[in-house]
Amino acid sequence: MTGDIIMAGFGGQGILMIGNLLALTAMEEGKHVTYFPAYGVEMRGGTANCTVVVSDEEIGSPVVGRPKGLLIMNGPSMEKFLPMLAPGGDLIINSSLVEDRQVTRDDIRLLRVPADDIARNTIGSRQMASMVALGAYVARSGIVKLSTVFECLPKVISKKYEKFIPLNVNALKEGAALAGFHA
Repeated sequence: MTGDIIMAGFGGQGILMIGNLLALTAMEEGKHVTYFPAYGVEMRGGTANCTVVVSDEEIGSPVVGRPKGLLIMNGPSMEKFLPMLAPGGDLIINSSLVEDRQVTRDDIRLLRVPADDIARNTIGSRQMASMVALGAYVARSGIVKLSTVFECLPKVISKKYEKFIPLNVNALKEGAALAGFHA
């Protein structure tokens, strides 16, 4: 099984962290992985994106021209990356910040996830929006097991913030439920 995804939003949304978590999870499951982060010089508030490729075989390049998946957390990222998505690919949008009118293609599998709303109103922390979106992507794609994502959380969350691991687990579960998965 091979899967690739570009995750994009603005700095401070946790894009690079969820990309790192997905890559680490895939490695824990014995898969080949590349993780390629990129961000604007502004950092918080600027652009941030990463590409993650997961495969059962060796990977030739971390660069992906036509990803099979996009996880989009804001409008400007939607405009930039939507044209790249392969036909039939999965588009996970943070519908709290991305408007429906920005979805200009009908040859893709769209999943609207009100990630900011769920993070703020259900989880109690807007910082969990990216975890909600990641949970939806993992459940939709099946690229890794959600249980392995839970196990890997302590490896990407510093000791200083480990008390927030249960919130992250809840956020991942909320997102997965929107994709039809129930843990």
